[in-house]
Amino acid sequence: MTNTAPPGAARRTTHHEAAGAPEGAAPPSRGLLLLMSAATGLAVANNYFAQPLLDLLGRELRLGTTTAGMIATAAQVGYGLGLILLVPLGDLVERRRLAVVLYAATAAFLLVSATAPGGALLLAGTLLTALTSVAAQVLVPYAATLAAPAQRGRVIGTVMSGLMLGALLSRTVAGGLAELGGWRTVYWVSAVLVAGVAVLLWRFLPPLHTPSGLSYPALLRSTIALFRHEPVLRWRAGIAALSLASFSVLWTAVTFLLAGPRYGWSEAAIGSLGLVGALGTVATTVAGRLADRGRAQWVTGIGSAALAASWLPIGAGGSSIWWLLSGVIVLNVAHQAVLNSNQSVIYALRPEIRNRLNSALMTAFFAGGAAGSALAAVAWAHGGWTAVSVLGGVTGCGMFVLWVLERRAAKPVSS
Repeated sequence: MTNTAPPGAARRTTHHEAAGAPEGAAPPSRGLLLLMSAATGLAVANNYFAQPLLDLLGRELRLGTTTAGMIATAAQVGYGLGLILLVPLGDLVERRRLAVVLYAATAAFLLVSATAPGGALLLAGTLLTALTSVAAQVLVPYAATLAAPAQRGRVIGTVMSGLMLGALLSRTVAGGLAELGGWRTVYWVSAVLVAGVAVLLWRFLPPLHTPSGLSYPALLRSTIALFRHEPVLRWRAGIAALSLASFSVLWTAVTFLLAGPRYGWSEAAIGSLGLVGALGTVATTVAGRLADRGRAQWVTGIGSAALAASWLPIGAGGSSIWWLLSGVIVLNVAHQAVLNSNQSVIYALRPEIRNRLNSALMTAFFAGGAAGSALAAVAWAHGGWTAVSVLGGVTGCGMFVLWVLERRAAKPVSS
């Protein structure tokens, strides 16, 4: 594999780790791992608070359906920008300081959303909050670096289970808080919690500095160059993008379905659907253990097929809540299993540039999510739940096809 770092960069990183935070020599304690898991969940939750509130936001701020859907898209776009612009800094500056600064900034931007008088400022606050909430993706490779190689899949699975729980339970929390005190309460409460997490991380995270020896512009160029030099990353980025696209199609459009005349659910009831989706977080731990046993490819294939198939019951969910619930469970289990297997494969490529690999993978991941959110709003506006289900099914089938092509491309190398 081609090394995009300058000569000696990998050697300097290894020397520094030997002196301070060796790869795998100081595994995170259970308490620290739980703190990192909770912190990643809270950070990513901020990108999904608006989803069960889209109908309410549209009414109160006088936004059309497509414009309201753009709030969800703004969160994905902001997160994608943060992934490519901010996460690589973990290979340049001290990681604890970077994480704490990003959490503090997220708390400040949540206050912008909480006080927004109209849709434009809410969109801006949502985008900026998402930009800095990539602190979650600073913590994931942080934990992977501290973990022993034989336990890395399990550690990644634990931290990522917190991230996925945050993404799913955020809908439940947002719906409940909105009914109790209005939609602004959601952002006020989150701002306080995120600020508290910043303090806890500063107190308990061990310092970790693994400098790459690159300037910031060179760091960004080397991150982008990874797509050219790492074929495994290209395949996995495509699979990840289509996975979150399908996931976002569901969670963006289901709000309009459940708030509509067929179901007529309240914001709290819509948010409670996240409890069903949260059942899938068990997949992250199981997938992590399987990855530790060399089964990451198997997890990806089965997960991709299951995700595509989940859109059959989801499509029937337009008229049956039981079909919808069963499809949601399958989709979330499959999505989380595929995500964990993707990260296990990517993190094993080149440990000395793990932040940049994560940045590249997750940028593609959330770019797919942004596209899925935007297309879901358009599909709903023009074809209702049927069009949404077709869109979700197509993205799911696409990721399975990419996995098959990846395996075929790898055969000559392994033979």
